[in-house]
Amino acid sequence: MSNMLQPQIILLKEGTDTSQGKPQLISNINACMAVVDAVRTTLGPRGMDKLIHGDKGVTISNDGATIMKLLDIVHPAAKILVDIAKSQDSEVGDGTTTVVLLAGEFLREAKPFVEDGVHPQLIIRSFRAAVQLAVQKIKELAISIEGKSLEEKKSLLERCAATTLSSKLVGGEKEFFAKMVVDAVTQLGEESRLSMLGIKKVQGGTMRDSFLVNGVAFKKTFSYAGFEQQPKSFDNPKILLLNLELELKSEKENAEVRLSDPTQYQSIVDAEWNIIYDKLDKCVKSGAKIVLSRLAIGDLATQYFADRDVFCAGRVMEEDLHRVASATGGAVQTTVNNVVPEVLGICERFEEKQVGNERFNIFSGCPAGHTATIVLRGGADQFIEEAERSLHDAIMIVRRAYKNSTVVAGGGAIDMEISRYLRQHARTIAGKSQLFINSYAKALEVIPRQLCDNAGFDATDVLNKLRQKHALATGEGALFGVEINTGGIVDTFANFVWEPAVVKINALTAATEAACLILSVDETIRNPKSESAEGGGAGMGGRGRGRGMPGRGRGMRRR
Repeated sequence: MSNMLQPQIILLKEGTDTSQGKPQLISNINACMAVVDAVRTTLGPRGMDKLIHGDKGVTISNDGATIMKLLDIVHPAAKILVDIAKSQDSEVGDGTTTVVLLAGEFLREAKPFVEDGVHPQLIIRSFRAAVQLAVQKIKELAISIEGKSLEEKKSLLERCAATTLSSKLVGGEKEFFAKMVVDAVTQLGEESRLSMLGIKKVQGGTMRDSFLVNGVAFKKTFSYAGFEQQPKSFDNPKILLLNLELELKSEKENAEVRLSDPTQYQSIVDAEWNIIYDKLDKCVKSGAKIVLSRLAIGDLATQYFADRDVFCAGRVMEEDLHRVASATGGAVQTTVNNVVPEVLGICERFEEKQVGNERFNIFSGCPAGHTATIVLRGGADQFIEEAERSLHDAIMIVRRAYKNSTVVAGGGAIDMEISRYLRQHARTIAGKSQLFINSYAKALEVIPRQLCDNAGFDATDVLNKLRQKHALATGEGALFGVEINTGGIVDTFANFVWEPAVVKINALTAATEAACLILSVDETIRNPKSESAEGGGAGMGGRGRGRGMPGRGRGMRRR
């Protein structure tokens, strides 16, 4: 009785919503599984695409990170899956669907334990132990492609790129694009920055019309009259890069000049012309045949350059200008005074070329290298957008494999092998954690299973064959994965279905971290919006009522 008379302690602000304990945990797991189901079918070479219709128009994609970004998820626990997809995308580029799928499967496996009253921390501890063993095993199984000649290395990298591209919309042309991507990345060199590789999209033509420029290409910029008379191609030209305007400035409306003699007026007008002619003259004297500027180059300057057989382009995008500077060995100038030869760039060939409906300025054979441009062609806009996302994944993968040159067998082979290894390891452990590590191992089978489901094969049948093959004591089955064309199993390594080891390691660690994080949350507290956000006249309880009604003070509630 005495308990009932005790005053109630109000700790949280009125209107605060709390949900806690086991139901909260199960609800979080269910929310995450719903998100996973949205991207589940996009995995692998036979994965389906998603059409997302939002404020930004229509996007068709099967890139996990892109879909997760566009889904606009509001559930706080499920947002963690969006974050791991983004992190996988920025860290290694590919495996974004894999990472979401794994995290979801780990949670699915943990759910029955949570329902049976197992403390989440026990599951988390076992999962963390399992991921360490898994990563160790991947490193043991990884095969190095180090120390090979450049040609050999290129063909190996092409296989990695082809594996990535096989699951994309451009999978039909994977050999064509894999070669292009590898050429682009090797052109960039080891210390490559992704910003040095440009992808330009031009509608029209077929995908086979796409091409790689060993240098820089960008669309013809806004141009004034006089542009037509300029030469459109040069061999070994010098290039001057500017960050200043070359046009006559109009005076400010409130400018005031007092003159005592009308004849002085002409000298003021002439001064401005003299200044710009002086600038243009210095540009031409520098010996540059191509003048590019980030700011406008006016009609006077355009005509002046045309008369002297110099090509100019104003309003060049900043990233393109920096890529030209990096490729040609030039430096961007903010003044035309004292232009020394060292700041001029040089390339073997410059030409303005028609690509589809657009005209492109193409600088090729650049001495400094370190930059390349892929010009993508294709029918619909959405198609080219998706092709760009696919190439981004392939480029990231090739860069990673180029730097950390160890690869593992794809097609679910590595997942099955780790699964087998963890099951074996679990037998050596006493206590509950044996069950948890076993369920972690089972969760890893989701990758080959999903590959089969997406291709329309009988997943149970294929998985049984795979388990059987991987269980061989000789270890020869470690490289066997799903044969996507016939619905059987195949040595994926021998068939060049390769992925960099770093992709798998990152996917496993990120997915396990996310699963453990979600399992460790047992309460959600939703704070109500502060009164100031509610608008005048409405207090906490009367959200949206009596808003702005006369005579009601702030914070008063309508009962």
